[in-house]
Amino acid sequence: MSTYDVIVVGAGHNGLVTAAYLAKAGLNVLVLERRPVVGGAAVTEEIFPGFKVSTLAYVNSLFRPRIIKDLKLKSFGFEVLPRDPSSFTPFPDGRYLFLGPDKKMVHDEIAKFSKKDAEAYPRYEAMLEHIADAIEPLLEMTPPDPLSLRPKNMLTLGSLAWRFRRLGRTMYDVVRILTANANDILDYWFESEELKVTLSTDAVIGAFASPAVPGTAYVLFHHVMGETNGVRGVWGYVRGGMGGLTQALAKAAQSFGAEIRTSAEVARIDVREGRVVGVTLSDGSEFKARIVASNATPAITFLKLLNRSDLPGEFVEEVERISYDSAVVKVNLALDGLPNFTAYPGTEPGPQHRGTIHISPTRDYIEEAFRDAALGRPSRKPMLECTIPSVVDPTVAPEGKHLMNIFVQYGPYNLKEGTWEDIKDTFLERVIDTLAEYAPNIRDIILYKQIITPEEMEREYGLTGGNIMHGEMTLDQMFFMRPVPGYADYRTPIRGLYLCGAGAHPGGGVMGAPGMNAAREILKDWKK
Repeated sequence: MSTYDVIVVGAGHNGLVTAAYLAKAGLNVLVLERRPVVGGAAVTEEIFPGFKVSTLAYVNSLFRPRIIKDLKLKSFGFEVLPRDPSSFTPFPDGRYLFLGPDKKMVHDEIAKFSKKDAEAYPRYEAMLEHIADAIEPLLEMTPPDPLSLRPKNMLTLGSLAWRFRRLGRTMYDVVRILTANANDILDYWFESEELKVTLSTDAVIGAFASPAVPGTAYVLFHHVMGETNGVRGVWGYVRGGMGGLTQALAKAAQSFGAEIRTSAEVARIDVREGRVVGVTLSDGSEFKARIVASNATPAITFLKLLNRSDLPGEFVEEVERISYDSAVVKVNLALDGLPNFTAYPGTEPGPQHRGTIHISPTRDYIEEAFRDAALGRPSRKPMLECTIPSVVDPTVAPEGKHLMNIFVQYGPYNLKEGTWEDIKDTFLERVIDTLAEYAPNIRDIILYKQIITPEEMEREYGLTGGNIMHGEMTLDQMFFMRPVPGYADYRTPIRGLYLCGAGAHPGGGVMGAPGMNAAREILKDWKK
């Protein structure tokens, strides 16, 4: 039996952030990871010979700059490679749209479809940046409890009210962003469907929703809050795959004295008289600690790793109400060359290969794809977001070869008929057929292929319901409502037990903020 100050359950990126901050503060920290590799959903794995595959998460922007600086991640090999252009949307009629950080290029590209939209787009971006300036600081704070009368809590609520008061009329835009559907926001600003469908994909990534569903405007906004190397809204590839981030985090944590054990599955969080006392592994090993921080989903943490009798009944009921609805499927392809897009031909690395490739010609197309999933079946015409990181980062593929990551929507976790094991190969071929409509040579250049279904995301990566966000990013599950009302401060009904994963505020995405915020609260309590 070994004793530590803190045990962190799960070596996903948030768990590693928590471990690193606590170890840096001088605590004796042990990280326990069920899988043989650290990283959780932000991981690089060699599932194809010679290829470094970002099996789930595949691009970076949201990860907090403060964490990169505080933990000196660049000194441990962390590097983000920006993409220019950021995206390429081919259309069935042979036209295409590029978007990216080059403002003149973006103006000229949008003007091909609408001069009015080309003039409006900078104002749209400025509006989002203005809102981001007000909202982004909330990501790194502990949400106040609106029912608490504690002086510090009341002070925080007052400062929030003042922050929004200073926005002036922009506050109304904030309310719309938080509550509206993405279609209404985009229809207000733009007229060309080509631009609107390109932007609307960010509103549904990882969500069981179409752009017409209320709340998707926030998901749209959530994806523009990040930055790459100081440039807001730009997404990039982590050199070496997404595991480049989590390996750097692991090295940082270890440099501060944290111990990390892989292939160490926690079977139970041990509680005595309302206080956490440690954990027990599936092999029977026991580890003692005054504090346990769980990077697992709320469902796993509270409904699987704990005895329900140790928790208040009302709290358990709230945890059971958390929605993990998801319809995400991930496809990874090893390629012998590059796709040749009909709308922008070429098999040498070009602008059409560098950023995100959107395969969704209209918002009606996305709506139909979602309706299939809502009826319990995989989309007959799925929406695809494709990236080819090897064009920007040649370290992830052998020389002359390429790697394609495809984020697919929609494939529901709960199927009306059959099982994912029965249909996953058929759905994989459907995804490739859809891509082939835009890049006819794709089948000729595929060397290896992998599909990860929602069931496999849950089973292999611990993502309840296959939800990559540890719970839906809807207004009723955000801020002081996340993970459940009354427990948004990373603490739980059990003394010494904290939640540090994406199931806590501010939610999903490779952000690191939940882990950083949880560490801050743990250290406050430790000092007491």
